[in-house]
Amino acid sequence: MTSVMTSAMPQTLFDKIWTRHLVGARADGKHLLYMDRHAVHELHAPHAFGLLDESGREVRRSDLTLVVQDHTVPTRPGVIRISPHIEATQKAGARHRVQVLDVNDPDHGIVHVVTPELGIALPGLTLACPDSHASTVGAIGCLAFGCGTTELVHVLSTQVMAMEKPRQIRIWLDGHLSDWVNAKDVALALIRQLGVSAGRGAAVEYAGPVIEAMDIESRMTLCNMTIEWGGRTCLIAPDAKTLAWCQGRRGAPQGPAWEEALVWWKTLHSDAGAVFDEEHRLDCSALSPQVTWGTDPGQAIGIQEAVPDPLTLAGSAQERTARALTYMAVPGGQSLVGLAVDRVFIGSCSNARLPDLRAAARVAEGRQVAAGVQAWVVPGSSAIKRQAEAEGLDRIFEQAGFEWREAGCSMCAGANGDVGTAGQRCVSTTNRNFENRQGRDVRTHLTSPAMAAAAAVAGQLVDVRTLMETPA
Repeated sequence: MTSVMTSAMPQTLFDKIWTRHLVGARADGKHLLYMDRHAVHELHAPHAFGLLDESGREVRRSDLTLVVQDHTVPTRPGVIRISPHIEATQKAGARHRVQVLDVNDPDHGIVHVVTPELGIALPGLTLACPDSHASTVGAIGCLAFGCGTTELVHVLSTQVMAMEKPRQIRIWLDGHLSDWVNAKDVALALIRQLGVSAGRGAAVEYAGPVIEAMDIESRMTLCNMTIEWGGRTCLIAPDAKTLAWCQGRRGAPQGPAWEEALVWWKTLHSDAGAVFDEEHRLDCSALSPQVTWGTDPGQAIGIQEAVPDPLTLAGSAQERTARALTYMAVPGGQSLVGLAVDRVFIGSCSNARLPDLRAAARVAEGRQVAAGVQAWVVPGSSAIKRQAEAEGLDRIFEQAGFEWREAGCSMCAGANGDVGTAGQRCVSTTNRNFENRQGRDVRTHLTSPAMAAAAAVAGQLVDVRTLMETPA
């Protein structure tokens, strides 16, 4: 698939990739889309490969399939890194002759971090992954779809995914981001503005001057959060930053093949006049650091704002707000500044890349984690961990009193036992703050890495901008 396709009609970026990969249509109206890559993690791999075995089928393209151990991997240094899921995945991977990034592999990490890192995900490709945050790699122009285990078995054995063509939404981000305001703040503000179901089933394209100014890792944070307002997938048009970021990756084309790929990649943008089903604009110039007060990512405010008072609301909004505030033990109508915290988690596929860790380290340097606060930093991959250690970020965190851990999903889902205890308040850089997400009755506030680090050293929710005005 190297030829460049043209169309007389203006096309969206999504349409260009979709058309190139469209195999056909079924009688039920669903389209069959060719999948260039599969990325599987160990929560789904044993079941999916077991179903293949039961049906007598094989992985059609084992060379295009990557299996990653991430969700159940212990992150405490020195702990034996094994679980029933890990062991079953090791055996299934060997049986089907697919590449497994095992727990001690130097490239090990979270699936949505390592696929672009290794050049498994690339501009213009399609990727299937049995995880809702597959959309992360849309940041480099890779069209990725989350899928269930049954769908995964179909993809592994046929190389196609059956789906209805999604409607298309463009989000235009105007203005610029102020100091200490970043992609996580944009994502939370956007979800707050649009609602958690506004993008249900849609293919989203992010564009505008704020996107152009973001580094690739920031774009990944924003794309990762697309699923939190219902999106099916998302894309950002590849630009010079994208191409420079991809060049030299292990799975990226080399030599003449690279030049040939560039011809296609440089066409990957929405044409002037391309039509979207919906368009929304957000002026980011006045955005402040965001923090969630409730139990979904849309229940967020700027750190200097007051939490909504349910008594000022009506109907279902009043009921939802009251329930969330009760679970979170947060009073309505008041500021979150000064609210004491018990735990801080910096990590996950949303915010565990090198720029995230650098931002948190800037806040932590010369300061100390507050008494009674347990604070962890969990890199998104082993490669990121090595890079951070080469820069001395691990020493900054450890001297400040943070635990510096091995790569993995850790507290994002708690599948490896990394969870809080009932009643604890956790400031987290993850993508979800649902009830019981980080442990039964744990209260989670989503923030950026800088805001999380600020909460760790202050022992309470604070505005990182205010904290950084005072010398460490």
